[in-house]
Amino acid sequence: MEAALKETKAKTSEISGADLLLKALEKENVEVIFGYPGGAVLPIYDKLYDSKILHVLPRHEQGGIHAAEGYARISGKPGVVIATSGPGATNIITGIADAMMDSLPLVVFTGQVATGVIGTDAFQEADILGITTPITKYNYQIREIKDIPRIIKEAFYIATSGRPGPVVIDFPKDLAAGVSTEPAEEEIYLPGYQPTTEPNFLQVRKLSEAVSRAERPVILAGAGVLHAKASSLLKEYAQQQNLHVVHTLLGLGGFPANHELFLGMAGMHGCYAANMALYNCDLLINIGARFDDRLTGNLKHFAPKATVAHIDIDPAEIGKNVPTQIPVVGDAGEALRQLLRLGASPPQQEEWKETLGGWKKDFPYHYENSEVLKPQKVMELLYEKTAGEAIVVTDVGQHQMWAAQYYQLQHADRWVTSGGLGTMGFGLPASIGAQLADPSACVVAVLGDGGFQMSTQELAVIAEFKLPIKIAIFNNKALGMVRQWQEIFYKERYSHSKNPVQPSFVKLAEAYGIKGFEINSEAEAHEILNEVLHDKEPVLLDFRVDGAENVYPMIAPGKGIHEMVGVKK
Repeated sequence: MEAALKETKAKTSEISGADLLLKALEKENVEVIFGYPGGAVLPIYDKLYDSKILHVLPRHEQGGIHAAEGYARISGKPGVVIATSGPGATNIITGIADAMMDSLPLVVFTGQVATGVIGTDAFQEADILGITTPITKYNYQIREIKDIPRIIKEAFYIATSGRPGPVVIDFPKDLAAGVSTEPAEEEIYLPGYQPTTEPNFLQVRKLSEAVSRAERPVILAGAGVLHAKASSLLKEYAQQQNLHVVHTLLGLGGFPANHELFLGMAGMHGCYAANMALYNCDLLINIGARFDDRLTGNLKHFAPKATVAHIDIDPAEIGKNVPTQIPVVGDAGEALRQLLRLGASPPQQEEWKETLGGWKKDFPYHYENSEVLKPQKVMELLYEKTAGEAIVVTDVGQHQMWAAQYYQLQHADRWVTSGGLGTMGFGLPASIGAQLADPSACVVAVLGDGGFQMSTQELAVIAEFKLPIKIAIFNNKALGMVRQWQEIFYKERYSHSKNPVQPSFVKLAEAYGIKGFEINSEAEAHEILNEVLHDKEPVLLDFRVDGAENVYPMIAPGKGIHEMVGVKK
């Protein structure tokens, strides 16, 4: 009798690998999963049938992982993705690489063939660990059912701590379907992974003293400020020390664009004042930016007169591209708190402030008005009619740069774009994730006609969930940035960069039950934007913009940050 009771108790305590997965996700307070079913993940999907976690089915796996990136960027929580083995897993590789470059936290589950046939080239088998090792913070393959809760707990911790990034968990089908006794709760123990969050006080003090002595200081603020939730601290410190702020592309929104101390975005298509500030400064304070080539231009000419201080949670970034005299490893928010507590005397920089103010006033972004609808005017109208309060999600290309230049972001976590990898097709699905992260927000997806056609199938998701996204297509019937480079650097030899044949985007939207408008003039833009921007339903806006318009200013490859073309006083 006693033996029978023990056997019954053992049976009732058994649990499947898929159930352990869902229980672990619930413990991590996961609210949304972006996933696409297939043979290797059917045991997981069978359990998802009864789950209360919202599941979003993209129409392509790459759309799903870009949606998870948008969700992570706006919510600050990890985006969770499920894909099946083989082609399902390989279809999300671009999104994993994109998240790694832009420091976005993802936890990605890939189905895998049964453990007994791994390594035999079984149907839909792919070595996802080997493929993703260079583009993840860490990756796992489940080998025993009892390890599932521990691995998932570790994965969420790794994805969100230190410098955020993607973590992949490869999940063999037989372990998802198999059963085991539920393991006891374990504390996270990762002795080889101990990110430094608290900066060295002596280094922070050294930076504070350098600020007091500087005559031409400037802050370069990157996405690290946003990941650290340190925007208000940045503003407080800049005001305390009366320091001007320059942003990277990914850092936009970390400092209010209408603030008198804001100079603008720097880099290849940055503004004159921001780039010249970096070139002429004597103290460059980098907070959470990685000195990528699109920011610096020719390194020989980048901040040549400056002492460089670099605050970054990732020690590998400090000194990687630009020699650094004052390294500060740690969380940007903690570093700023220490700097504020030190409260050093603001630097004497009257002449510098006057120079920066003159550059900002005399060399703004500019374009020539004409009867043809200008893309810059469209961005100005989107900013004006959303009062700068929208979440702006972009694809990659000319429209991305115009959005960065002309939509004056006032708040943190209102900007979603693909920076490091520059992924076309990112914008539309990323806007889905952004809208799900903040359902009450006005989300504007700023797209080019080329990138839009890489992910049009995700209109189905927008229609299914009735997401009130405003899809603004800057339609110049070309791969705009490619065309611009061919015009400037390849003697106007437009090799396969123009799109003379394209579908009616309005009819395509209507096929999904989404309202669409073709807009050919500034007057039409005013009228239709007034009509639709604040509706609680999705809409597609096909702006037929000037196909000859280029993005300026511009720093040509190999040139210094001070050698901009297209600058006009």
